[in-house]
Amino acid sequence: MGRLSVIIAAILVAVGLSSLMVVNEGERAIVSRFGKILKDDGVTRIYKPGLHIKLPVIDKIKILDSRIQTMDGAADRFVTSEKKDLMVDSYVKWRIKDHEKYYLATNGGNKVQAESLLQRKINNDLRTEFGRRTIKDIVSGSRDELQQDALRNASDSAQDLGIEVVDVRVKQINLPANVSSSIYQRMRAERTAVAKEHRAQGKEQSEIIRAKTDASVTIQIAEAERKALQVRGEGDAIAAKIYADAYKKDPEFYSFLRSLEAYQASFEKGSNVMVIEPEGDFFKYMKDANAK
Repeated sequence: MGRLSVIIAAILVAVGLSSLMVVNEGERAIVSRFGKILKDDGVTRIYKPGLHIKLPVIDKIKILDSRIQTMDGAADRFVTSEKKDLMVDSYVKWRIKDHEKYYLATNGGNKVQAESLLQRKINNDLRTEFGRRTIKDIVSGSRDELQQDALRNASDSAQDLGIEVVDVRVKQINLPANVSSSIYQRMRAERTAVAKEHRAQGKEQSEIIRAKTDASVTIQIAEAERKALQVRGEGDAIAAKIYADAYKKDPEFYSFLRSLEAYQASFEKGSNVMVIEPEGDFFKYMKDANAK
């Protein structure tokens, strides 16, 4: 009798424990009985965090995570308004808003299926937003606007899943590998053309500067030569005046001095030979220092 009591007590304890249901903080639970969801007045019964009672074995429990979830999928291809392909890597923050709708729309609260459906909706919304913009618009600073529009559209489209989209973020935008190569080549060609244009302009400017410098130098040299000729002429005039004044004071001495200079110039080299009449005036001071 004692052993039977122990067995009955153990069975009662097991049944009692199996009739208890614990829902943790941040979770919600839905109970189905004989394949049907338990409802109160036609509304699905949602069990909040705490300790609840259920029918052992008969009742099936589905725990739903009500915390914010992060869905970080693989990069996908999108097309801009200018028909350019982009590889976009994004992530989504979401949580369950309507647990009944979520449970029914995702085959009994299947998270994998829920994220698959949500990812499809998000990609459609992003594809629409990218299709309205050019690459320049996306890169030049309108990404925040794009994300806000995508979040607004995703929040509307995810309602039929019982999901609230908290945030949509674009992590990275890249060009496809085959497109990147052609764009880089085009950018390199454009930069090369710009560099050539700058070099040509620089060469043109250097030629202009060189021509101006050469013209300035030529003008300065000509001006210097003009001034030199002017100074030389003025010097010659002064010298001539000095000679004239000296000649007026003593014409005979001036004639003698000029004859000596002529002798020096004529016999500068010892091999000079002159054929001239000795009786001429050229040698008068050689014959007689007092000649007139």
